[in-house]
Amino acid sequence: MTPVNETLGQYSELFMLLAALTYTVSFIAFAADLVRARKVTTAPAEPAQEPELAAAGTMGTVQWTHGSGAGKANDHKDAVVDDSMGYKALRRPAARIGVAVGILGLVVHAAGVVTRGMAAHRVPWGNMYEFTTTGAMLVMAVFLTALLFRDLRFLGTFITGLVLVMLMAGAIAFPTPVAQLIPALQSYWLIIHVSVAVLSAAIFTLTFALSVLQLAKTRQEKRGKPRTAGLLRLVPSPVSLEQLAYRLNAIGFILWTFTLMAGAIWAEAAWGRYWGWDTKEVWTFVIWVVYAGYLHARATRGWDGTRAAWLSIIGYLCVIFNFAVVNVYFPGLHSYSGL
Repeated sequence: MTPVNETLGQYSELFMLLAALTYTVSFIAFAADLVRARKVTTAPAEPAQEPELAAAGTMGTVQWTHGSGAGKANDHKDAVVDDSMGYKALRRPAARIGVAVGILGLVVHAAGVVTRGMAAHRVPWGNMYEFTTTGAMLVMAVFLTALLFRDLRFLGTFITGLVLVMLMAGAIAFPTPVAQLIPALQSYWLIIHVSVAVLSAAIFTLTFALSVLQLAKTRQEKRGKPRTAGLLRLVPSPVSLEQLAYRLNAIGFILWTFTLMAGAIWAEAAWGRYWGWDTKEVWTFVIWVVYAGYLHARATRGWDGTRAAWLSIIGYLCVIFNFAVVNVYFPGLHSYSGL
């Protein structure tokens, strides 16, 4: 058996630290973007409007209350929330910095994951520390990939914050030195089963953020506040958030179904049975049932709005419980957290 490379292991920890610092800068930039958006004020429209402003209805004019002072009168079109989540001409330098620094952080983070795997001469997800750091990397990767198709920069603070929490949890709660895999994990199914499970969990993280913001936006509207007020100014309508969360949850559910099936096949190869009611197996199935119920209720029973958002959040909380509690505190054949 090839011995572990301690030097590469130390480099991996250094890369993780640098990634955390980089994500912190990205978090601050995204937070600054939200604060800047909050300072936009919408003034009532004047009776005599220019033709192009009159066509826009009573949305009024928009002014930036900081920096160089008032903006142009037609800036209101760019400042209004776009429910299609398409990119608009609104200048958001802080958000651009957040994305750019986030990409840099992802590169450094990936270097940390790769060097960890090279140090152990295996895939880098054999214990809780490696699950956490790899999962955090995929959460950021899914978020940045989604930005290619939709303007989800309003999620930047939420996502980078969660990624930082995951990295801190790995470093503080689950510190594990580089080591070889235990015999139960020495299988090609580790690559297939765990990689898909972590990817689906990353997608569920994105839908969790969307559902939380959906509830916050719904509460804002029920309280009679304008939809373009406060820190939620750049967040689309609850309906748009729910629709996107539903589509992403459907993708995550398909991947989680594959995770459940691959786990059963691996269990048969390792222990001679497909299902044994092990705690980990049960909770993996519970998560599948929750998201299946969510998709069914949303598609056929008309469970939309806050009920759908809460089901999505409950599903993600089950994912967190399965990862952070079942893996660590529940005995069973899957008790290989490495702690």
